[in-house]
Amino acid sequence: MNSPLLLESATRLAERIRTGETSAVAVVEAHIQAIESVNPSLNAVVAERFIEARAEAVAADARVASGESDLPPLLGVPCTIKESFELAGMPQAAGLVARRAVRSTGDATVVARWRAAGAIPLGVTNTSELNMWMESNNRVYGRSNNPYNPARIVGGSSGGEGAIVGSGASPFGLGADVGGSIRMPAFFNGVFGHKPTPGLVPNSGQYPIAEGEALRLLGTGPICRRAEDLYPLVRLAAGPDGIDASTRVLPLLPPSLEQIEELQVVVIEGNGLRRVSPELRAGMQRAARALEARGATVVAAAPRSLRRTLVLWSGLMSANAEHSFADLLGNGAPLSAIKQLLLWCIGQSPHTLPAIMLALVEGLPGVAPADVTKLYDETARMRDEFAKLMGDRGVMLFPPFTRTAPRHGMPLLTPIDFSYTAIWNALELPVTQVPLGLDRQGLPLGVQVVGQPCTDHLTMSVALALEADLGGWVPPWTARAGS
Repeated sequence: MNSPLLLESATRLAERIRTGETSAVAVVEAHIQAIESVNPSLNAVVAERFIEARAEAVAADARVASGESDLPPLLGVPCTIKESFELAGMPQAAGLVARRAVRSTGDATVVARWRAAGAIPLGVTNTSELNMWMESNNRVYGRSNNPYNPARIVGGSSGGEGAIVGSGASPFGLGADVGGSIRMPAFFNGVFGHKPTPGLVPNSGQYPIAEGEALRLLGTGPICRRAEDLYPLVRLAAGPDGIDASTRVLPLLPPSLEQIEELQVVVIEGNGLRRVSPELRAGMQRAARALEARGATVVAAAPRSLRRTLVLWSGLMSANAEHSFADLLGNGAPLSAIKQLLLWCIGQSPHTLPAIMLALVEGLPGVAPADVTKLYDETARMRDEFAKLMGDRGVMLFPPFTRTAPRHGMPLLTPIDFSYTAIWNALELPVTQVPLGLDRQGLPLGVQVVGQPCTDHLTMSVALALEADLGGWVPPWTARAGS
């Protein structure tokens, strides 16, 4: 892990390839070697395409050497893709044993757009079973481990993506987020992630996928090691594709440090459901002070409405589900969650315990909302409340979780901790996850930067500022060397 290429942004790597300062072959090879070095302990990349990637790097260098004038913006830059997205020739099991043999015949929309921009996928990364848990662990590929401490979780469901980017072995990757599945992995693994304004980026080409109006709760976006990559990756991914009907033509302005001046920053330290650790709260306060020093106005708030997070998110998901989670778990065949729980107890179930428990819980009385109209009305009122808090040019700082990366299995004891990310899916707001250095245990700290719809540029501007002022991503090998 001693190559300086493993420290640079995708933007900078692309520039160096275009100018001949380095080659696509060198960049791709450095990242392949990094994956081969770290992946045996991380289990983040679950299927690779190194032979194809090397050939694509040679082709990229040939385009540069030919003097082609209009080279694509990501030419020759390697990346990784969450396994639940289509990537031609690669598996798309989404952690479900019954889908172990599924192979993609084409690319998901965003994958295709990034590849058309010159990006070279190195492989696909691990997820939780059917993308519905805070740990990336399943019976197809096993469990992924944190690059800062293998005894800790990587988050879910884009956990393999967060881990491989956080390790330095991939400059950026693709994730999806219906309740925090970009932001939790970005947080636990110390990197940047962005859940875009709903409708900005198509969600097409992933399995499973949210249904009906709940599709607006799902966000497709990047996980990357440097903040300057957030905007170009989202810009390349954005726009209707004719498949995802929820996608629209929406404005996406570029971020800049100048936008921090006169920004309204609302700091909210918790949601009243689960207490946040002192180190995470202290990290948020450092972030707030850094923004204030750049001219922002910082205010504190403690909205009691956040206590309704779980009711709103779970109600919106249930109200729009055409297929139960148990149906998905059975891959079209009838599934008895109780039977699977008994089989799990004797080590015979093909499913993970969190997936089985979710299938059990969804069938309980009172889980589905009794009055969908009241649910939507409450969501709209809450959205208005936060719009007034932020104002026209404002963002909110909010914890991404209750603590830094827990030990494996621990989220089962506090399953409501995902409420810290899920609320912003329910309210359909853009969020950028920003790293804030490491805690005393050497685990990444971080903060969610929440914006109003179509103010992705403001949350990304805050990410640029906090990276410049507080350091951003800390490569795990340098953290260990300094410990």
